[in-house]
Amino acid sequence: MRRWALAISLGLGLGFGLMGAGALAQSSPIQLEDGDVARFWTAYDAVRAADTPEAQKAAFQRLYIDQGTPGLAAFMEAKGYTADTYLNAIRAYPAYWDSVRPRTALATGALTRLEGHLERFKALYPELRPAGIYFEVGALRSAGTTQGDKVLLGVEMATGDASVDISEMPPGLQRFFGSYFASKPLDNLDLLAVHEVVHTQQIGERSSLLSQAVYEGVADFVAEQVTGRMPDLAYVAYGPANDAAIKAAFRRDMAGEDFSGWLYNNTDNAFGVRDLGYYVGYAVTRGYYDRAPDKAAALKTMIELDYSNPAAVQAFVDASGYLAD
Repeated sequence: MRRWALAISLGLGLGFGLMGAGALAQSSPIQLEDGDVARFWTAYDAVRAADTPEAQKAAFQRLYIDQGTPGLAAFMEAKGYTADTYLNAIRAYPAYWDSVRPRTALATGALTRLEGHLERFKALYPELRPAGIYFEVGALRSAGTTQGDKVLLGVEMATGDASVDISEMPPGLQRFFGSYFASKPLDNLDLLAVHEVVHTQQIGERSSLLSQAVYEGVADFVAEQVTGRMPDLAYVAYGPANDAAIKAAFRRDMAGEDFSGWLYNNTDNAFGVRDLGYYVGYAVTRGYYDRAPDKAAALKTMIELDYSNPAAVQAFVDASGYLAD
């Protein structure tokens, strides 16, 4: 899964110190803010120093939640986070938090790359609407999501690598984080941010697997056009190599409302690969774009597709030729 106002606070203090406020603020409707990250670690230190659970909760509420940006409030709502959610994660996995802490400061490097990406996005799609990108610390439920016009990036996940200590986690989480960190999320944080920015531009609720897959595939495709690359995730390579089997299986499920075998899933599916719905949606979008005589118009059409209109989604899919018999 955005307004771009640059408030760099990871070791730099609040203000437009990293990117140069001028160029980005004047030419892009996207704002970038990361002040909540430093506030989290202040709260974290207070929690670790507190003597009682009550004191821990009061400190965390006062120092992080109460002082948080609108992005933090949106992230907590989107992922069901409460003070207790955070405190439970902090108490359960202290080695994780201590080892990921220095890496969260590295997120600022993605901001420098984002400046150029957002300029290109605006050039490709002049109708780009205002949005905000917020760097947050979550409680291990999401590296990136959106809510309305906000991109919400969980840097406690998105900056991790093999050096982060996951030994205190149960086996299932260890497998997940081991695989996720192998995909080099920090190297792709700017790509993730652009993908989520695309979601802030899209409209309409998705009521079928097909519409949800196209929604994600459009975001992947547009992010690729903006950044010049795709994420280092298994479905990107596995999809083209197994296209016929994936397509046949997807056709059987695409009219339903169950995403569990295709999106936001683990590897416990027929193919043993996560998120193959992203691949299908990307392949549909790529097919549409390749067939379109006017590439700029095609990009505008895919971004503005109304997912609450099944007929419009089907027409887009049909025009791609990808799922044709």
